[in-house]
Amino acid sequence: MFSFPNQDVLVVGGSSGIGLATAKAFAEAGAQVTIASRSRDKLAAAAVEIGHGAQWAELDTADNAAVEALLGSRAWHHVVVSAAQTPSGPVRALALDDARQAMESKFWGAYRVARAARIQDGGSLTLVSGFLSVRPSATSVLQGAINAALESLVRGPALEFSPVRVNAVSPGMIRTPLWDGMDEEKRDALFKAVAAKLPAKRVGEAEDIANAVLYAAATPFTTGSTILVDGGGAIA
Repeated sequence: MFSFPNQDVLVVGGSSGIGLATAKAFAEAGAQVTIASRSRDKLAAAAVEIGHGAQWAELDTADNAAVEALLGSRAWHHVVVSAAQTPSGPVRALALDDARQAMESKFWGAYRVARAARIQDGGSLTLVSGFLSVRPSATSVLQGAINAALESLVRGPALEFSPVRVNAVSPGMIRTPLWDGMDEEKRDALFKAVAAKLPAKRVGEAEDIANAVLYAAATPFTTGSTILVDGGGAIA
């Protein structure tokens, strides 16, 4: 459906989950893909899984010098920042240090990438947020606030960075390795219960989000937008 022949694409968080599915989709569409994350072992394995000559770079988005070195190393066609795993909990139960770390990882990491990225005119920057921005949860308050901040963040840079396009993709509940630490029976029961409440009648797959990211990158009239991919979760 989409084609990115010989275009340089960087997927930050591309070693697992949504980021890995996105990197695979870009590679299969002809892009020259580089994935980045903190885990050297995961990166090496993911690059093999992606194939198509995928490259990888170890990166901690808390290290601004490293972010500037990688993001400024070339003029990318497309840059994607996939969601980071963050501590979660109600406001009064989540330790302040954990709350700061969550904001540091998911919001400020994406901000540093956006600030440092050299992207070719007509290219794109896409941030992965989450539907808690519009459907808050009493047990994940900070995540909703961070996602809302990311979605707000894309609108200003869409003006500032023009003609580079800046968008967000907002997933609902997605079946990814983030859930692997949960007991399998409980996880399956959770997915089944959530699916029953959704208009789409299923939970999402990482490939669903990858499709939306590629749409944002491939569509020249899309900028400053948040693409909600949640199976109808925001209206259920």
